[in-house]
Amino acid sequence: MTADGRAVPLAAPGDTLLADGGIVPGPHHQKPPCRHFPTCGGCTLQHVDDAAYADYLVDRIAGALGQQGLTAEIARPHLSPPRTRRRASLRAERIGRKILLGFNEGQSRKIVDLAECWILLPELFALLAPLRPLLAKLLADRRGCGVELALVDQGIDLLLTGVEADGLAAIEAINAFAEAHVLARVSVDGGYGAETRWEPRPVTVTLGGVAVGLPAGGFLQATMDGEAVLLASVRDVVGDAKTVADLFSGLGTFALPLSASAKVLSAEGARDAILSLKAAAARAGRQVVADHRDLFRRPYTAAELSRFGAVVLDPPRAGAKEQTTELAKAELRRIAYVSCNPSTFARDAKTLVDGGWRLEWIRPVGQFRWSTHVELAASFHR
Repeated sequence: MTADGRAVPLAAPGDTLLADGGIVPGPHHQKPPCRHFPTCGGCTLQHVDDAAYADYLVDRIAGALGQQGLTAEIARPHLSPPRTRRRASLRAERIGRKILLGFNEGQSRKIVDLAECWILLPELFALLAPLRPLLAKLLADRRGCGVELALVDQGIDLLLTGVEADGLAAIEAINAFAEAHVLARVSVDGGYGAETRWEPRPVTVTLGGVAVGLPAGGFLQATMDGEAVLLASVRDVVGDAKTVADLFSGLGTFALPLSASAKVLSAEGARDAILSLKAAAARAGRQVVADHRDLFRRPYTAAELSRFGAVVLDPPRAGAKEQTTELAKAELRRIAYVSCNPSTFARDAKTLVDGGWRLEWIRPVGQFRWSTHVELAASFHR
């Protein structure tokens, strides 16, 4: 944005805008490394250097807080390195004999057929080329499907959505592909839920030293290094608390590591995720009580929450409006709030601050490198 409020696409802080609309690159303008930029919607900020990108993430959080009349100490962001994304949702479409496979263009349904990718793990990107011939056997002309990839303990987990793979030929093609590329699992969702077609061994992800069954399409933090930074931040807040409530716990990203030294109540509305966590904790002998609970419709009350030494909160993008209303009144001392949406985080933070809590610090995490998406961990104390 210029000083007079004009938006200049593909410019960086410190660039000079000429009268004819041209841009003279400044010190923070870099050459985008990927040939698909800026067409591909997977990245939107490859043209700025890491310093400007980190500033942008901080400014997004500070701006959201400012709209609520709040301020906080915001640490320098952790930026995940290129080619470290361990999960991704791609699109595929058959046009004649050609299979397009990649991310959509920005604000478009048109697919960018990826010849390279600077955000995906090399193992995931390497699967795209051999995947195209398989999709050619499963898709009719002008038909598309979703392709979800994730790196798990046993290798690569593949989920195809919006496609039917019935008949002997389709089954044999999937099995041969999975065996040839040593896949951990192949699942197909034709609209009625994911059906496993190949899984030689139960698919798991390791969280806090515990192998947890991963439902097809289940949620994982985007990068392993980003997950480690968020976990370290949560540990800093929880400290030596002996009883912890982990709300919106998912598969146990925080619950399982914390359960090594504390009793943990884990609450999650997704049935498959909470059942996987419950089974994994039981096998490992961890002190985890799993509660299948919709925290939007039935949040824990202030009295219930006051029994814990600390609370961990990791809601979806909608935030945790109903739950933070109760947390604001709870008689405990520590809350670790992990968020993927600065706007809803700031709204919930306002509720907590108005209830007598102090927002001590925020650590931004840029797991979705070169995108406008920012995650954070924050510390609240009484």
